[in-house]
Amino acid sequence: MTMDMPKNVDTAINLLQSAGFEAYAVGGCVRDSLLGKTPNDWDITTSAKPEDMKSVFINFHCIDTGIKHGTVTVVIDGEPLEITTFRLDGEYEDNRHPKSVTFTSDLGADLGRRDFTVNAMAYSKMTGTVDLFGGQNDLKNGIIRCVGDPDRRFNEDALRILRALRFASALDFEIEEKTAQSLLKNCALLGNISEERIAKELLKLVCGKGAKRILTDFAPVLFEILPELQPMYKNSHDNPHHCYDIYEHTLIAVESIDPEPTLRFAILLHDCGKPAVKKFDENGVAHFYGHQRISAEISAQILARLKVSNKFRDEILFLVSNHDRWELYENTEKMPRYLSKFGLDGVLKLLNVMRADVLAQSPEYRYRLDQIADAEEIAKNLAAQKPCLSLRELQINGRTLMDIGIPQGRKLGAVLAQLLDEVIDGVTKNTQEALTTRAREIYREMK
Repeated sequence: MTMDMPKNVDTAINLLQSAGFEAYAVGGCVRDSLLGKTPNDWDITTSAKPEDMKSVFINFHCIDTGIKHGTVTVVIDGEPLEITTFRLDGEYEDNRHPKSVTFTSDLGADLGRRDFTVNAMAYSKMTGTVDLFGGQNDLKNGIIRCVGDPDRRFNEDALRILRALRFASALDFEIEEKTAQSLLKNCALLGNISEERIAKELLKLVCGKGAKRILTDFAPVLFEILPELQPMYKNSHDNPHHCYDIYEHTLIAVESIDPEPTLRFAILLHDCGKPAVKKFDENGVAHFYGHQRISAEISAQILARLKVSNKFRDEILFLVSNHDRWELYENTEKMPRYLSKFGLDGVLKLLNVMRADVLAQSPEYRYRLDQIADAEEIAKNLAAQKPCLSLRELQINGRTLMDIGIPQGRKLGAVLAQLLDEVIDGVTKNTQEALTTRAREIYREMK
């Protein structure tokens, strides 16, 4: 198979080979190309040492990205390209980084230190695909398999445990038996990995096509990094609204929502507070009053530990806190007020979460899906009409109110707030004349 490589990659490999060195595209870009996908990144491996690379690319801008590990970034056609010398890793000291690296002229040795067979292939137009560990067969058969001994691979770099799950989820592949057994056995090693790296892999895992299957089969790994979710596991709802336990419900909901990080992670966390508030009534039916608040509190702790961005955290907490506001679609007469409070994007995301929640409940409650669809349409149509939903859209302001004799202060703010409420509810027209008249009435009532 001939791969279409970007011009800068082709140029770099040709220059290195013309200078007498071996050079190949390597890793994920080869995997994705064989799968018929367009790679996001291209990496090159070469027999050239860093000082040799700088000589070969003397007419290009070179950056010492990781010179000790043999990596030089070369800017070709305005695009940075990482090129790394064939190497062997020394002993790992922290389940993440080798103490040392040794440069080698052996491509096979370099490929043999990599994580999974599907990532341990190299390619150049001169040689075609170099596959020493059966990566092409594993791609064909949909298998994630460690290169060599799984225990060694995971002890070298514990993040590979999550990477295995992430690739299996994203590609919808199975994990080879020995690799699966080893990652379950060694998942406690994830405690040595930074939370930021864990968060990055976890988000990709959750957004994969196979997320539900992987998080079911390898739940202990998830609980190792998010122990707050373990109480949901095999915890029955004991409620007629639900036919799955809390963890099953959560994963079905994950599978049922758009594969966007905010939505997927919010739905993963949306019911994590249920076990803490589970109470039975006199008929033996369980209820989970206030679980939204507890779920949000637990989610806040998780997100702080994972060190996600403030924006991502706030969006997640908004969705978790409000995911049970069924009035959003049951009482669409108040949609202008919901749009005022949450914005169109917030309303649509909440409805998306609610749809996934319904799809993971007992089938007899699927009628709510039509209600949710109707609410979405109503929200979009209302927003398109550009109604007045905020103080800045009122055809009156504080200066106008002071001009008619309402003094600056708390009462002025209260008048504006009531005017906005009445405009949103359609009680008062959003015209300066109508608002001025009504403002005087409201102020008189306050005296």
